[in-house]
Amino acid sequence: MKKKGFGVSKGTHARILEKFGKDGLNSDSEKLKELFSSGSVDNSVEKVCLRVCKVIKQEVWGDEVEKRLREWNVAFSSDLVVMVLENLGMEPNKALIFFRWIEESHLCEHDERTYNAMVRVLGREDCIEKFWRVVYEMRGAGYEMEMGTYIKVLGRFVDRKMIKDAVDLYEFAMCGANKPAVQDCTFLLRKIVVSKELDMDLFLQVVKAFTVSGNVLMNSTLDAVLKSLTSVGRFGECNKILKAMEEGGFLPSGTSQSKIAFRLSSDRKKDEASEFMDNIEASGCSPNYNTWVSLVEGHCVAGDLNQASDCFKKMVEKEGASGSGYGLALLMNAYCYKNRAVDACKLLCNMVTEKELKPWHSTYKALINKLLLQRGFKEALNLLGLMKNQGFPPFLDPLIEYVAKTGTVDDAMMLLRAMTVKRYPSTSVFLRVFEAYFKAGRHNEAQDLLSKCPGYIRNHADVLNLFFSMKSEEAAAATATAAAAAASANLTFGLPLEQCLDSLGFRVEKIESKRLGIIHSIPCWEICEDLSYDAANHLRTLVTALSYYTEFDDSAQFVHLHSFDTLKVHLATLASEVRASGQTRPTGPVHFSKQ
Repeated sequence: MKKKGFGVSKGTHARILEKFGKDGLNSDSEKLKELFSSGSVDNSVEKVCLRVCKVIKQEVWGDEVEKRLREWNVAFSSDLVVMVLENLGMEPNKALIFFRWIEESHLCEHDERTYNAMVRVLGREDCIEKFWRVVYEMRGAGYEMEMGTYIKVLGRFVDRKMIKDAVDLYEFAMCGANKPAVQDCTFLLRKIVVSKELDMDLFLQVVKAFTVSGNVLMNSTLDAVLKSLTSVGRFGECNKILKAMEEGGFLPSGTSQSKIAFRLSSDRKKDEASEFMDNIEASGCSPNYNTWVSLVEGHCVAGDLNQASDCFKKMVEKEGASGSGYGLALLMNAYCYKNRAVDACKLLCNMVTEKELKPWHSTYKALINKLLLQRGFKEALNLLGLMKNQGFPPFLDPLIEYVAKTGTVDDAMMLLRAMTVKRYPSTSVFLRVFEAYFKAGRHNEAQDLLSKCPGYIRNHADVLNLFFSMKSEEAAAATATAAAAAASANLTFGLPLEQCLDSLGFRVEKIESKRLGIIHSIPCWEICEDLSYDAANHLRTLVTALSYYTEFDDSAQFVHLHSFDTLKVHLATLASEVRASGQTRPTGPVHFSKQ
C-alpha cells in the first residue's frame, strides 16, 4: 500500500485495532498505533511521490509547478527522487526537467541511484542523445552504471533494433567497474550478424571491447555466430567474421576449420572456400589433414569433381601421400556416383605413379566393381596390376564373374595375363575361370579359352576332369531330350549301330567287351550338298554329340565314344532321313580329320 501511495484511514485503523484487541494481538496493535501516529495517510514517501507526480503530469512545467512543490516543504531524499523518476517513466522529458530542477534547486544531491534511475528512463529511441549525455555525466561524476540498469536498457535497445546503441552501451559498460557477463559478447555478435545489414565495424567493436578487458574468444562463440549466419543465409560471409575475430587474437580449432571448409565447399562457394584456406595458412596455422579432407568432401557433395580433384592434389602436395587414403576414397566414390568410374581410375593411377599414393584395399575393390558395372574392364585390369605392385591380394571374383557372363575369350586371356609375373597364374585360377564359364552356361567359350591356354593347363588332370564332368552332365541331359524327341516321332531303331555308321561313311571297329567304338578321327565335318536339310541337321547333331561324348587321346590318334546308346537316337534318325531321300548313303563321305 505504501509503495502505491496509500495509507491507513482513521476508520480502518479503529476497526482493525478493535479486532486485534479481541484476538489478543497486543504486539500487532502497538505496530498499528505506531504506523497511524507516524502520519501514514498524508506523509508517507509513497503518498508524497504520488502528489508530486500528479502535479508534474497535469501541469506544464513552469514557475507555478516549482512554487507548489516548494510550498509543500517536501524533503527530497534519494528514495523519493528515484520513486518520482520511475513514476514519470512514460514522460521522459518531464522526468529529466525534474531531475535537473532538483539538482539546481539544491533540494537533493544526485547520487548513483538517482543517476541510474534517470538513465533507465531516458534509455529509449526518442531520447537517445539525452541518454548518452546523462550516461557520460554520471561517469564524470564518479558513479557507475548499475548492472540492473545496463541489462534493462540493453534489452530495450535490442528489442527496438537499436544495435549500434546496444554495442555502444556494451562498450561503455565494459570500461566500467560493473562489467557485463561473458555471454553478452556472444549475444551481441549474434544480433549483429542477423541484422538487416552486416556491419563488420560493430562486430569488431564488440570483439575489441571484449578482448581488451582480458577476455578470450572461444570456439563456442564462433559456433554460435556461424549458426546465426546460417539462419539468415549469410554463411559465405564467414571469412569476414573470422578476420574480425582474428584481430581479437582468435584462431579457430581444427574441428571448427573442418566444419567451415565443408560448409563452404558443399554450398558451392568455391571462391570463399579457397579464400578460407588461404587465410588459415596466412595466419600461421596451416590447415590440417582433416580440414583438407572436409574441403574435398564438400566439393564432392556439391558435385564439383574437378574442384574436388584439385583440392585433393593440393592436399597431397602439402600433407604428403601417406595419410590421404580416406580423402581418395571419398573422391573415388563421388566419381563413381556420377558414373565416371573410368575418370576415377585415371586419377587414381596418376596419383599412384606420380605421387606414390597407396590407396586403401577397399578403395581398389570398390572401384573395380564400379568399373565393371560401367564397362571399364581394361581399366579394372590396370587396377589389378597396381594392387599386385603394392602388395595387396588380387581381387578376382568380380573380374572372373564379368568375363564368364559377358566378356569374350580375349577378355579372359587379358585377365589371366594381368595376373602374370613370370608365367601364367596357378591352375586354380584357370579352374575358377572355367567353372565360371560353365556356371554361366557358356560352354563353347570355355572350350575356346581352353584351346588358347598353355599346354600345362590343357593337359592338367584337374582341367580335363572338369571338362569331362561337364560333358557327362550335358550328355545325360541331351540323352533324355533326344529320347523324348524320338519317342514322339515314333522312330524304330532296326539298323545295327555299325550299319548306321557305315551308311554315313564312318569306319568303325567294335570292341564288345568295353561297349566302345573306335573312330579313327576327331569330329570335324563337311556335309554333302545332296543331303536333305533335315538330314544335315541330324548330322550336325551327331557331330555335336560326338564332340561332347568323346575323350581325346593324342597318343593313340583315335576317339573313345563313351555312350553308343546315346548316339543311336541321332544315327537312327539320320539313317531314316537318308532312306527317305532315296539315297543308300551320301554321295560323298563325311570327312573327319585331326584338325
